[in-house]
This record gives sequence, structure tokens and C-alpha cells, in this order.
Amino acid sequence: MFNQTSRITALSLQILFAFGLLARPSLCQTTAQTESRPRAREIGLAFGLYDPGPKNAITDVPGVLVGQVTLLEGENVRTGVTAIRPHPGNLFQDKVAGAVFAYNAFGKLVGSTQVNELGQIETPIVLTNTLSVFDAASAVAHWTVTEAGNENVPRSNALVGETNDGWLNDIRGFNVKSTDVSRAINEASAGAVAEGTVGAGTGTVAFGWKGGIGTSSRHLPEKEGGYTVGVLVQSNFGGRLTVAGAPVWRSLQPPQEASLRDSSPVPAFPARNPADGSCMIVVATDAPLDARQLHRLAARAILGMARVGSTGSNGSGDYAIAFSTTNRIGQTAARTTPLALLGEDALSPLFEAAIDATEEAIVNSMLKATTVRGFEGHRAEAIPIAQLRKLLPSMPVTQRAH
Repeated sequence: MFNQTSRITALSLQILFAFGLLARPSLCQTTAQTESRPRAREIGLAFGLYDPGPKNAITDVPGVLVGQVTLLEGENVRTGVTAIRPHPGNLFQDKVAGAVFAYNAFGKLVGSTQVNELGQIETPIVLTNTLSVFDAASAVAHWTVTEAGNENVPRSNALVGETNDGWLNDIRGFNVKSTDVSRAINEASAGAVAEGTVGAGTGTVAFGWKGGIGTSSRHLPEKEGGYTVGVLVQSNFGGRLTVAGAPVWRSLQPPQEASLRDSSPVPAFPARNPADGSCMIVVATDAPLDARQLHRLAARAILGMARVGSTGSNGSGDYAIAFSTTNRIGQTAARTTPLALLGEDALSPLFEAAIDATEEAIVNSMLKATTVRGFEGHRAEAIPIAQLRKLLPSMPVTQRAH
């Protein structure tokens, strides 16, 4: 328990945070956070026909940046922000073609209607928790209109998605602040993307196990265009976990006590439906596609969810956002430069790449996730790697799962 000095210090820090005089800590130092866990390919799994890019991440698509802020504070705050920038420039002035596919629209994807009406994305894409989505949208709008070159901009279509992390996180605390959102955007980079219990995946649960952020990419051979497809997921859904075709759910289940408060035999919170929770998928490509084609590409990503065993429950709001870094639309352009779009038959390899990368990204999100104890003592256990490996088919990394 805090002594009097500690209470005064904590209060002083809260005042400084509130007035922006001191940066909020983005990450508590915990053993769970620093635990080293493998990605799918590090345990011999590979998915599909095509090879990944150098980082096997959405940032393999040239120009794409990712930034994350993780909030692990006290006993109950387990949430965060993940930001994806389609390119490092001014997105409002130099928009990208984009589309949103809603598989099950039980969610709050702010900005999606304008994206599908105009076929354009004009802000960074931000992911967070359900009740913070509106504050995050305000923060994205503020970040956009205050960006250099946007001094006279009177509007902004912030694109912000969410999943509900209320099992592990005090979601009613509205703990994601505008400074967290702007920091995730400003610190976005083209490097390797942290996965698991980070950013918007800090408090998420997948198939009853700890979920999180995951990513993967595919590079098509030159004969099929040589394009790259990258995927990032926020996994927080469930069903019947299947990995590389193996029905893991039959033999490996999360511990029952994960659904109860550790300190009481009676749950103080309704037991969560392990199939509910939602999944956000972001698909990036450098292939020259228009909004209609990107909508088709986004729809295929949902098949990656199906491969890992999603049962498409009522409470799982599942969305895919897709954009092309090649197809740009200038804000003030009266006439755009004609773009040689791909023919429809040429889309099939991209569809396959998106499905495979989504499947692998979801598996990575779970493999990299660490056990988390959070709100009201609720726990989500990391899936045990050793037990999982015993259930998987023997498969060298050069052999594909599909």
C-alpha cells in the first residue's frame, strides 16, 4: 500500500500528466512485457504459396509506417494505440485510395462511411479500444488539421477502429488520451513491428488466450507483378482455434480460471463469450488498385480469420481496411494523372497473398502475446508454445501450410 508521500507523489504526477507538463509513461516495465516468444516461422510454420517480405510485416510495403503506445498502468489499465500511416507525407493533401469491408458491423469504425463513399483515406489509421475510439478520432482530427500545410483545412475524416478490451482493461476509465494517439502517429516508423501485448493489442483476447497485434507480408514474384501485400491485425475474437489446419481447440483449451476473478469463486463480471470481441485488419499494398478493387481485396482478408477458426459470432465486429500506396489523390488536383490499374484477373494473386498474410498475422499476434492480469483480477494466459507445437503437423519452414 502507498504511504502518504507516495500518494502525494502519485497525485502530483497525475496533475502534471493532465496539464501536459509531463509525458505519460507508455509502458510499465514488467517481466511479461519483456518475455521473448517466437513468431510462427520461428517454430517452423509458414502459410501459403508466397514468400514474406524482409521484415514479414506491413512495413514491407514501401512507405508504410507503424507506431504504437502501450498503456500498462497500475492494476487495471491494459490498453493502447496502434497507428498506421500509409505514407510519411501529408495524407490530407496527398490521399491514398482505400476501402473498408465490414464482415460483421458490430463495431465503431469511425470514418468508414466517407472512405467507402469517396474511396480515399486522408488520415493515419488508428486502432484502440471501444470506448476510446471517439476520443482517438478527435485526436486524429486535431493532429491532421494542425499538420504543416493544413492551416486552412476545416475538416478531417479520421479513420479509427477498435476492439473491446474490457475484460483485461478498465475500459470505462477512458484511459487513452490525445497525447497517446499523437505520439503513436509521430513515432511511427518503417522498421520491424512489435507484436503481441503491445499498442491496441495490450488488453485483447483471442480464442480465450491472450491476443494482440500481429503482422505479416507477402511479396509476389515478378511474373505476377512483383507487388507486396502487408497485413496488420488487432486480434480479439474467437471460435475454434485452428493453426496450420490442425484443430488445436480439440486438445488445447485456455484454463477455466481465466474466466473468473482470481480472488473469488464467484465471478464479479459476466463471463465473456470467447467467440466475441472483434478483429480489426489493415491491408496495405503497393499494387495500383482503385477503391473498388481494394474493397474486394479487403473482403478476402476475412478468409484468413476463417482459416484460424473464427465462428463469426454475433458480438464479433470484424472489419478490414485496405489501401494502395501507389494510387494517390491530391487534395487540390483538378485532374489526376492517369494510373494504369491492374486488370481483374491480376487480382487473384493479391487476394491469395492477403488471405495468407492475415492468417499468419493472427497466429503471430497470439504466439507473441504474453500472459496478462488486469481489470478486476481477470487473466488471459499466453498460449503455451511447447504444448501447441506438439499438436501441429511436422512442417519445415520451406513447406507451406496451404
